[in-house]
Amino acid sequence: MADPSFDIVSKVDRQEVDNALNQAAKEAATRYDFKGTGAEIAWSGDSVAIKASSEERCNALLDVFKEKLVKRQISLKTLDAGEAQQSGKEYRLTCSVNEGISSDDAKKVAKVIRDEGPKGVKPQIQDDQLRVTGKKRDDLQEVIALLKGKDFDFALQFTNYR
Repeated sequence: MADPSFDIVSKVDRQEVDNALNQAAKEAATRYDFKGTGAEIAWSGDSVAIKASSEERCNALLDVFKEKLVKRQISLKTLDAGEAQQSGKEYRLTCSVNEGISSDDAKKVAKVIRDEGPKGVKPQIQDDQLRVTGKKRDDLQEVIALLKGKDFDFALQFTNYR
């Protein structure tokens, strides 16, 4: 029988992000402080585009979007928001939703597991995820608890625990 293992991934439920975006757009259309500012939020390819008549309204709409993401249990670590740029009479702000673990980030996580984790647990980098195998399930649960206690600058989820 194969050793117990689990995968460490950084994925975002696109449907939940879409729902949060739609809620933020609806709130921008109905809220009094957004009236007449031309505030809009919508998908622009794989990123989220925010438009408004002033930089403050762009940032306020970004805060509304972040609030909606948090309510839907999506980590704000996956959101990479830029600065508001002036484009003609309006300001634009672009946010990207990051998925996958970069190789540098995967190496950081693997180093933490090797240095602080229990002996006999092996992390392997596979594309944009990390597979962790060990002899005992208790060791794997210890690794999960260790990683949840660490504060990485990217979101982690644990899947395929078997």
